[in-house]
Amino acid sequence: RKNLITCCITPVSVTRIAGRYLAHQEGLPKLPVPPLQQTCERYLTALTPIVDPEELNHTRQLLEEFQKPGGVGDRLQKGLEQRAKKMENWLSDWWLQTAYLDYRMPVVIHSSPGVILPRTEFSDRQGQMRYAAKLIAGVLDFKSMIDNETLPVEYLGGKSLCMNQYYQVLSSCRIPGTKRDNVVNYALDKRPPTHITVVHNFQFFVLDVYNSDGTPLTVDQIYIQLEKIWNSSLQSNKEPIGILTSNHRNSWGKAYNNLIKDKTNKESVRAIQKSIFTVCLDAPMPRASDDMYRTRAGVQMLHGGGSRWNSGNRWFDKTLQFIIGEDGTCGLIYEHAPAEGPPIVSLIDHVVEYMKSSEMVRTPMVPLRMPQKLRFNITPEIKKDIEEAKQNMNIMVHDLDMKVSVFSHFGKDFPKSQKMSPDAFIQVALQLAIYKRCCPTYESASLRMFRLGRTDTIRSTSIDSAKFVKAMDDPARHNTEKVALLDKAVKAHRAYTDMAIRGQAIDRHLLGLKLQAIEDLAALPEIFMDTSYAVARHFNLSTSQVPAKTDCVMCFGPVVPDGYGVCYNPMDAHINFAVSAFNSCQDTNATRLAQALEDALLDMKTLLEQTPKAKL
Repeated sequence: RKNLITCCITPVSVTRIAGRYLAHQEGLPKLPVPPLQQTCERYLTALTPIVDPEELNHTRQLLEEFQKPGGVGDRLQKGLEQRAKKMENWLSDWWLQTAYLDYRMPVVIHSSPGVILPRTEFSDRQGQMRYAAKLIAGVLDFKSMIDNETLPVEYLGGKSLCMNQYYQVLSSCRIPGTKRDNVVNYALDKRPPTHITVVHNFQFFVLDVYNSDGTPLTVDQIYIQLEKIWNSSLQSNKEPIGILTSNHRNSWGKAYNNLIKDKTNKESVRAIQKSIFTVCLDAPMPRASDDMYRTRAGVQMLHGGGSRWNSGNRWFDKTLQFIIGEDGTCGLIYEHAPAEGPPIVSLIDHVVEYMKSSEMVRTPMVPLRMPQKLRFNITPEIKKDIEEAKQNMNIMVHDLDMKVSVFSHFGKDFPKSQKMSPDAFIQVALQLAIYKRCCPTYESASLRMFRLGRTDTIRSTSIDSAKFVKAMDDPARHNTEKVALLDKAVKAHRAYTDMAIRGQAIDRHLLGLKLQAIEDLAALPEIFMDTSYAVARHFNLSTSQVPAKTDCVMCFGPVVPDGYGVCYNPMDAHINFAVSAFNSCQDTNATRLAQALEDALLDMKTLLEQTPKAKL
């Protein structure tokens, strides 16, 4: 994948203070363009542990040539600086295009993250409906803060953060194209949408969630409407039209143009795209043992289990889809183009709290309109597209190797007791877990200190992490030495994190220089054709910390065929992990990495506890 995208928040705690959106946004600084020489030096440092010395030497020479005064790098840097002066954010449009909209692999597994919510026990179908009704009311409650601009502004290290992404996740949808997609946000319409879509047994319904006076429906009213939907979609043999959205983007783009030639289909598709969000009422999945439950829930959120199960009970282009299984498996999946993880997690935390306090109150019986079933005319050609999408989905389902686990020995509490950053501690443990190969590792850093900021890359594989990992494997090294190296590795990660969130990391700057070259020059500079550049961007380990108050965990697929995806939510006394890999790669195994990670965390704790403090 060209540019790695994950869901991510920066590993620092965020506080919230109420404030008005637009006035706040205008006060935010613009994303800087880092100095060219600084990026070239930091790039060489980042390459040191992951490429061989000969290759590194070759890259060093290319970089010396590239950054000569008046040379190619200098020209591109000036072009970037000009772009930064003219635009609100020199990177955000480019990033949206290259990382998401130009990316042609299916959004399922390859791009869209899932979130597993705490397990719920529904004793009956009514339990599923009650849960869904409360959840919908909770999302509408969050939406009212967005609509009234009373959403509390978030702060990171005393600096306010860009809140733009919160305004992109509701009433938005990705639209496929045959070469490139786009994203439409209907919240900006003169008459913003007032309906959600509900899908059950592959059948889509429009559910109006506001009364004519603009007040949202109560939990009780939503429940009554969901019952009507359920009772009018009992047939389970309908064509799963939604599975089309899981296909390769070019194939789906072609099928989409064919699908919407029909007026009825076009209107139905538009109703889904315009909806505030989608609720998927899923059929139960095959039962899993308790220790496998979370893993099975993770794959249900990511892909639905295949065409036999719930993969057709989705519209994967929709930004937000809440999944509520008849068997109590709940969570969501979101389309990644408009936003990263933090706004999604804030919404989840709000909804989970809301659901605890909200009780179903009997409402005066105002007759409510029957939710509208969306009709699709399925031609033989559309039927063929559905069959192809089903086959491709089932291949993806069989290829995904997943392990979701709870590390129960400690959480944020232990690293904090050692005066270490919990995120840096976990990242160093990951390097130890995968120690057989020093590989390019990506962790997302938020650029939300800047207007319209998205992410940059924290490169977790460092010279210091490599030294620590090597020492851990060497019986001749004393514990005090190992502890000193661990401390240094953790501090190096923390320093890279701080550099990244201040807009001084290297990956987006290098991308900007490359895209500037594509616009300005006849040929791409050699540093972008260099083997080191290809190696550096082949992230065998794609990771993200997504902290939440809720005991949930986010999950996503690897970004390269021979890689891992690792997402984690560190709670006070435990850590939720989701590890993914591909079965088609002989060298990767999600369960094995999850176990190695557990061992690494325990080894690091033992090391710190067994080494007398006085000798540090």
